[in-house]
Parts: sequence; C-alpha cells; structure tokens
Amino acid sequence: METILEVNEVSRKFGGLVAVNGVSFTVKKGEILSVIGPNGAGKSTLFKLISSFMPTSSGNVTFRKERISGLAPHIVARKGVVRTFQETTIFRNMTVRETVIVAHHLRSRANLVGYYFGTHLARKDEREFGESADEILAFLNLTAMAHEQASNLPHGHLRALGIAMGLATNPVILLLDEPFAGMNHEETMRAVEMVRSLRDNRGLTVLLVEHDMPAVMKISDRIVVLNFGQKIAEGTPQEIQQNPAVIEAYLGTADESIGI
Repeated sequence: METILEVNEVSRKFGGLVAVNGVSFTVKKGEILSVIGPNGAGKSTLFKLISSFMPTSSGNVTFRKERISGLAPHIVARKGVVRTFQETTIFRNMTVRETVIVAHHLRSRANLVGYYFGTHLARKDEREFGESADEILAFLNLTAMAHEQASNLPHGHLRALGIAMGLATNPVILLLDEPFAGMNHEETMRAVEMVRSLRDNRGLTVLLVEHDMPAVMKISDRIVVLNFGQKIAEGTPQEIQQNPAVIEAYLGTADESIGI
C-alpha cells in the first residue's frame, strides 16, 4: 500500500516545554489511522504540525514525497491535507447549504473582482459549488437540514457539518480532531460509520485524534500512541490493547478506557 504522508522526527518546543518530541510514523493511502494518548500527550499539537497551522521546531512532514512543513496552512489544504477542528467553525447566519458552498473557496477559479461583477467564470464556480454542496450533504445525510440555519443544528449534526466543510475542499487526506467528542453511544456509532464511509465510498485517507477508545478500536486500521509528547506504541487495535507501555500510560483510569 502506498505511503501518502510521512511524519519524520517531528518536534515542537515552547520554551523549556517539549510538547512533541521526535515523533515519526507513516500513513498509508486509504487507511484510517488514529492518534491517541492521555490528556496533554501532544495529540492536538501534532495535528497542528501536520496541517502546518504551527511550525515544527525540528523534523518535517511530507505529503506525496513533497515537504509541506513551513508552508501556509491554506497551501497545505489546497494540496489535499485538510484538517477539521474540535469546535466546528460556522457562519452562524447562513444555512447549512450556504455554509458548505462558502467552504469551497479554496477551489475558486474566479477572483474577488469576478465574483463582484458576476463574470462567467464566477457564475460557473457558484453553480458547480452548489451542485457539489448538494452532493456532499446527501452523502452525509444532511439534505433535510440544508436550509436550516447552521447555528441551530444539534451537536452531532454540527460535527457532520464540519466534515462536510472539509469535504468541500476536495481533500486527499482528512485530519479529524475528536470527531466523536460529546456524543452519546448511538450518535458515536453513526459517526463511526460516517467516517468509515469517507474511506470506503469516497476513497479518502483519514487521520484522527480521539479520546473515545471503543470508537477508536472499532474504526482504526492502525493506531499511534503518544505520551508526554513521545510515540510509545504503534500497531493494530489488537496490538495496542495488549501493549504494556500503553496500559501503563493509561494507569489510573478504568481498563475499559483503552478497550481492554
């Protein structure tokens, strides 16, 4: 299986604090890889480094053999590495459909002047973005809510809207930051199937950070475990469940928290 993303000895320091310390792993095309670890392990910082929202102190990230560390986040997203956030950023006075249409802006061919004067290219963009938004909403079972004000959506549907906004950018690899946070069991299982369908039906590669261990064990092809900024384990869900270093890192919590 082709390697699509490489994290090479990546570190990030904040003064004397080392938030991420020499972390390396690869992501294969078409797999779902989860990054887990106790609170403060460096997971969210690692996501920021991969998506170039934060510069590395050392090491680098490559996507399709091209170094993306140090590039502007919108350039990285345009290349196909797209990140969603724990808190879905929405345009509160827009409908769900309008929000997804606006999220297509990275794919715009017309410039601002063209949109202002309604040029042929701008009108073509708007038509194609509307069609794409409708297709994405249908795929995520959000069509019935297309004309609802985005700020009125319940939590689970807000998370789905965040994923819809990510899909609007036409990603190759989608980085999901705690996509199941705040959901009950039924909502989580629906969200797990939704994320799996991104890979199975749309051909995306998925990298996610998540605290919900049953969901992680159910959805992941492989898992990377961080503790105090360092990678302490990597493997299949079964291997991670039996890894002594992982069990030790989670001491003080119930065994069920890591799916054992």
